[in-house]
Amino acid sequence: MASSDQVQAPDAQGLAAAAKAAGKRGLPPIHLWNPPFCGDMDMEIRRDGSWHYLKSPIGRAALVRLFSTILRREDDDHYYLVTPVEKVRIRVADAPFLAVAAEVEGAGQGQAIRFRTNVDDEFTLDAEHPLRVAIDPATGEPAPYVLVRGRLEALINRPVFYQLVDLAVEQGEDLGLWSAGRFWPLGRLDGGASA
Repeated sequence: MASSDQVQAPDAQGLAAAAKAAGKRGLPPIHLWNPPFCGDMDMEIRRDGSWHYLKSPIGRAALVRLFSTILRREDDDHYYLVTPVEKVRIRVADAPFLAVAAEVEGAGQGQAIRFRTNVDDEFTLDAEHPLRVAIDPATGEPAPYVLVRGRLEALINRPVFYQLVDLAVEQGEDLGLWSAGRFWPLGRLDGGASA
């Protein structure tokens, strides 16, 4: 029997129920919650954006969406599922989300690029949702990310990245995109990383 000062790690069903109760209207206010750390949960978000629990994929999109609403990346760069009373650490292979679609509204410097993630978050590429491109030092391959909310990013999947490259224009020594009145570099014309 657990003593009163021991904290038991919750299971996925308990977390899902708490997330559902807390997020009845939009995203739950997880930035306001500071529950005790309850341990690690055998849950992983893989680089392809799929969620796995106890080594098995979570097939219910609604459940993945629910978990995504209580996900937080803290200052230690670990990812936690957070409810008002529990916090568990999970593994994230790369970024927790995947940008799977992009739409362009308008044209030229007045255009806005809207992204949709694999968990149905939608937002515009702007100052609150900046774009960054990391270059793999071993392969030289670009890995583009866009901030979704808090410290949570989405990796832009390859088809969407190619779509963005098709939309890209030259600006000085960079190739990039205009969105929300700002130029977002994708890379340098000479193939290097933008500053």
